[in-house]
Amino acid sequence: MSVVVRPVVHGMHGARFESFVAPSRGSAELCAWRTVLESEQIGTAHRVDREEVFLVLTGEPECELDGRRHTLTAGSVVHVPAGSRVRLDNPGSAEATVWVTAPAGLTAVTDSGETITPPWAR
Repeated sequence: MSVVVRPVVHGMHGARFESFVAPSRGSAELCAWRTVLESEQIGTAHRVDREEVFLVLTGEPECELDGRRHTLTAGSVVHVPAGSRVRLDNPGSAEATVWVTAPAGLTAVTDSGETITPPWAR
C-alpha cells in the first residue's frame, strides 16, 4: 500500500496536472491525477489511446467528447473511451478541478499532430 500526500505537479497546454498515482510513483497499472483548469481556459483537443474517467470536483467545466459538448458540474462523471477525441474547457469565472483515472502509459495525439506522452501517466 502507498499513501501519497503530495502530488507531483506538471503543466501542459495551460492546465496544471497534479499526479498522485503513476508507475513513477509505484503503480503497476493505473494513473490518477487532478487537472486544474483556470477560469476562461480553453483546452487542447486530443485523441486518447486508452480510456479515461473524469470526475468533476469543483467548477463547471465543459467537455467536448467526439464532437458533442457537455456542461458538467461537481459530481459529474465522464467515461472517455479509447480512441475518442476529447477537450476540457473552463468557460466559467472560477477555477475548475477534475479527477482523472486512466491506465498507465496513456498517450494522446492533438489535432495538430503533436504526440503527448504525459509524465503523470508514466
